[in-house]
Amino acid sequence: MLINDDEKGTGRFGRLVPSGFPWSKKRTSIERLRRWTFWSLTVGIPLAWTGGLSGIAEGRQGDQESALTLVFGLLGLVVFSVLYMRMVKAAVAGTTANREIVASGVLTVVLLLTQETHLWGWGLLAPSWAVGAALLLNRTGTLVVSVGAVAAGLLLASFDAVPVLGRAMVAPYTADDSALTGAFIGFALVLPGTNRFQLWFWKIVKSAEEGKEAQARLAVTEERLRFSRDLHDLVGHSLSAIAVKSEVAVKLSKVDTGRAVAEMDEVRGLARQALKEIRTAVRGYRTVDLDAELRSMTAVLEAAGIRCTLDTPEERLPEESATLLAWVVREGTTNVLRHSSATRCRIVVALRDGTAVLEMTNDGMTEAGGRGGTGLVGLSERLAATGGRVTAGAGGAGEFRLRATVPLEGM
Repeated sequence: MLINDDEKGTGRFGRLVPSGFPWSKKRTSIERLRRWTFWSLTVGIPLAWTGGLSGIAEGRQGDQESALTLVFGLLGLVVFSVLYMRMVKAAVAGTTANREIVASGVLTVVLLLTQETHLWGWGLLAPSWAVGAALLLNRTGTLVVSVGAVAAGLLLASFDAVPVLGRAMVAPYTADDSALTGAFIGFALVLPGTNRFQLWFWKIVKSAEEGKEAQARLAVTEERLRFSRDLHDLVGHSLSAIAVKSEVAVKLSKVDTGRAVAEMDEVRGLARQALKEIRTAVRGYRTVDLDAELRSMTAVLEAAGIRCTLDTPEERLPEESATLLAWVVREGTTNVLRHSSATRCRIVVALRDGTAVLEMTNDGMTEAGGRGGTGLVGLSERLAATGGRVTAGAGGAGEFRLRATVPLEGM
């Protein structure tokens, strides 16, 4: 399960951004990585528009293009962008888009044939198409489309001039054709592989996340099976014996009252034993390991970008007290992540005068974090039932302090 480290806020600037803006919505790390990957894979679109606008600017200066040709070129760039976006979307989602690959390839050839084409002008449309198509192909297919893009650019583009934008982007306009051609070939061969590497990295992260989720589901399923098996083993025999002895007691009640009473006494004993076994089994599920909870919550805070320090005693706390403090740690961590913009947090567990004291202190307290929520109210009621106490509030210098004390009975 990934941590939504946006839950703790984005600082003072983040609080000024209205929640209606798309970029102010809270997303998980995997969702933000997916979005960054998606937009980074669209590098072919600005590349195509750069080359197309360069070609249009050069053509207009030379007065070689008619208005109809200009409009067709612009419309072609729009359609190419739409097809490219569909290819990227399919690549990120793990589906196919063969029609988009073919349609965008045909459109690229048509634009190269109909426009006043220069290698670093409209010629950039060929490697732009290869960058998008490579996302949906294997390594052999990537090599084929890369070489095809180079061939299309070299065959259909002219070398007699360098576009206006191309001069600033690649080389001075006095550079010879061989240098420009070599740069174009290297650019067209390297960029598709680079784009495929970004997609490969996203797939690795996605597979790892899916593996974690599957592992968590499997652990839950195994725990449910274990619990059901334990209940069957504990209660099944007792309930069967109770049912049999109850039937015997009913039959004996008409002929031998003494034996019937004895049978019912045994039924009562079996029922009490079954109840005791059930309580013992359930108690194991309600017990929380304090050490494990502290390690887990510390990892959660650090993953959210919060520097966390931990100070615990060497002595082992009684099970009841440790369980209560573990619930405090869990609730305190939730408050830090949701109701503060903390950058550091300190957790201290100490033994004082027959009690265990836990203190959680964090900076970045907000107005919402200074008010007690329903979680703290329920936690106070839980600890009060055992003689413990929970206090929460400002600790000075913009800090928030959560303090819990529980008795160490049986230590």
